[in-house]
Amino acid sequence: MKQERSRVWFALSVLFAINTLNFYDRQILGAVGETVRDEWRLSDTALGSLGTAFTLLYALVGVPLGRMTDRFSRRWILCAGVTVWSLLTVASGLARNFTELFAVRLGVGVGEASCAPAAASLIGDLFPASRRAKALSVFMIGLPVGIALSFLGSSLLEHRFGWRFTFYIAAIPGIICAVLALLIWEPVRGSAEVHKIPAAAKRQGSPYLLVLSIPTMWWIIASGAFHNFNMYAIGAFLSPFLQRFHHLSKLNAGMISMVVYGLAGIPGLIVGGMLGDRMVRRKPNGRLVVATVAIFISAPLMFVGLARPLGDMVGFVLFAGLGMASMYVYYATVYSAIQDVIEPSLRGTAMALYFFAMYVLGASLGPVGMGFLSSHFTRSAALAAGVTDTSFQALRPFAAEGLHSALYIVPVFGVLLGLVLFAASRTVARDMEKLQRWMRESTDQDEPPKNTTAEAVAPIPVN
Repeated sequence: MKQERSRVWFALSVLFAINTLNFYDRQILGAVGETVRDEWRLSDTALGSLGTAFTLLYALVGVPLGRMTDRFSRRWILCAGVTVWSLLTVASGLARNFTELFAVRLGVGVGEASCAPAAASLIGDLFPASRRAKALSVFMIGLPVGIALSFLGSSLLEHRFGWRFTFYIAAIPGIICAVLALLIWEPVRGSAEVHKIPAAAKRQGSPYLLVLSIPTMWWIIASGAFHNFNMYAIGAFLSPFLQRFHHLSKLNAGMISMVVYGLAGIPGLIVGGMLGDRMVRRKPNGRLVVATVAIFISAPLMFVGLARPLGDMVGFVLFAGLGMASMYVYYATVYSAIQDVIEPSLRGTAMALYFFAMYVLGASLGPVGMGFLSSHFTRSAALAAGVTDTSFQALRPFAAEGLHSALYIVPVFGVLLGLVLFAASRTVARDMEKLQRWMRESTDQDEPPKNTTAEAVAPIPVN
């Protein structure tokens, strides 16, 4: 029993490390983006499209990888994915121009698409539903930790060695994590459920249509688009905003970004996971109620943070940091809510479909959409000042005002996200009951005759 418990927590620790590296690698460009922009004289739209490049293939490849997660060894999928994205992250540092970097970032998305479906599926089989939000919050702490380490490490490395070196160094922990992935214990699918259904059991029909037949999944998918638009827009342009509007150095902007966009998320995930598990014991829609309240709190906090005047870094860090902490509650609650309405044999597919919409409609549009808005407001500010020249150098004095105006879309989308999550909280209880009823019926059908002794499946001990 003690050995099984150790295997469970070792697996979660490795998954946490992989997720940390996942977000470390993808955030490097956000940390050094202003330097790349200046070196290659890019517009904000072009800079944002580098983030979009990653998310497009991430979303497209994620769907077949999700189906593979439901059929094949999840640890081997993780090992291959980590290896691929680590090598291509190194290749990002070798890019000689915008086109080459765009192409390489597409490839990074292919590797990283393996992480979330496989990891979420494993966690669903390692931890029972009553403790799943807490386990997923531990896994998702890798998100703010990875982002914080990326801003810290990338800012320091760029300051000392240049922006290309920041990509080279990321390969070392990547190879280590790829090897550790093969040491993860892979539990039987469905072994942590109350009703012990067969690992391959699922309802009849297309796996994709089965997932999309659940009303709550539609609301959750829509929520992912709004949430990821905000998260990836902020990730791409927070450091440039601090440099342009608040006149911080690249190093100091990286440090502030580390705190606001990275470290502030840790308490949000921990509190979100604990509240989610506690509330779901009281009412079935408890997780999504927590997510709804947290997002509605985040919107005004982000608005006030953005409204801080030039140089008020204490006010910005306080309000924007609290706003980001509230936004991170989303991951600990919504991810576990997906597993509450999906049977074990379809969880990889469900996560892949969710991430497809989340990244195609949200993450891919976030950086380029924010860049487009920033460029638009920059040109408007220049025209208002009587400047008609649209060259890079002529528009540069107005870039701070343009980006500042564009960022106010974040609290607007936050309100819309809260409304979508509220709608999901109204349907999730019925969908949870439908799943539990099907699992009970499947268990009854698979029970042996009364004169036959069936081997009991022992639950995984978790403390």
